[in-house]
Amino acid sequence: MVEVSENQSDTFDIGGELTVNRLAFGAMRLTGEDIIGPPDDETEAREVLRRAVEMNVDFVDTADSYGPGVSERIVREAIDADDAVVGTKAGLLRNRSGDWIPHGGPDFFRNQVLCSLDRLGVKSIDLYQLHTPDVDCSFEDAVNTFAELKDDGLVDHVGLSNVSVEQLDEAREMVEVATVQNEYNVGNRDHEDVLEACEDAGIGFISYFPIGGGELGEKKSVLEDVAGNHDATPRQVALAWLLQHSPVTIPIPGTSSVDHLEQNVAASALELSDDEMNRLGE
Repeated sequence: MVEVSENQSDTFDIGGELTVNRLAFGAMRLTGEDIIGPPDDETEAREVLRRAVEMNVDFVDTADSYGPGVSERIVREAIDADDAVVGTKAGLLRNRSGDWIPHGGPDFFRNQVLCSLDRLGVKSIDLYQLHTPDVDCSFEDAVNTFAELKDDGLVDHVGLSNVSVEQLDEAREMVEVATVQNEYNVGNRDHEDVLEACEDAGIGFISYFPIGGGELGEKKSVLEDVAGNHDATPRQVALAWLLQHSPVTIPIPGTSSVDHLEQNVAASALELSDDEMNRLGE
């Protein structure tokens, strides 16, 4: 299995000014079961984040709904705000059953940004993302509110999540969009058109669920074959494919294990051949 001591991915400039290494970290898993409540071992959760920063993973993605609030708090406790760019999101509520409930409106977002600022311990949020367009107000009103938060200095850059090309185009009429975060991996390329739109506009494409939870369907056999060529794991190959597929992709694999974190970061050192990229991309 390939191993490295430091993130070797190249960089992307979020909003044209926040330079981050493209292999990032998703902090959703630093919570309890069903992403509700605290993790079983908060000390270990903080250690995962600290180790990520040590390995030059300098972009962390979270959301107010992870816990809810738990992930943001742990991010603050584990790392210094100067050591990593942190993106968070608003637009979903949670309950004890683990449901994800779209919710939002101008007043709600203005309240939530204050909560996130407090939990993260910052004066402004590096990247604030609309978690879903399906909130309790029009998409136009939601995006305009995020734009106002930026104008008010509470947010440095605005991002979107779970959007179509049409919604991205609509949002760009109202605010400079720094990133789009959609589900995307070698086994699920439903949002290829959104990725292409981001490439054309120089917008970062944050790919969540980047290894499909390890279940990459029909790509499994090809991933295993390519992994054997590199003394790597199929998951490492899946991450390497994302990094090479487009210069604007920012995969955010998440884990609550230092060992798994180190395996994910090692994927940044893999160099897949054109033939391997084509086989995986078919």
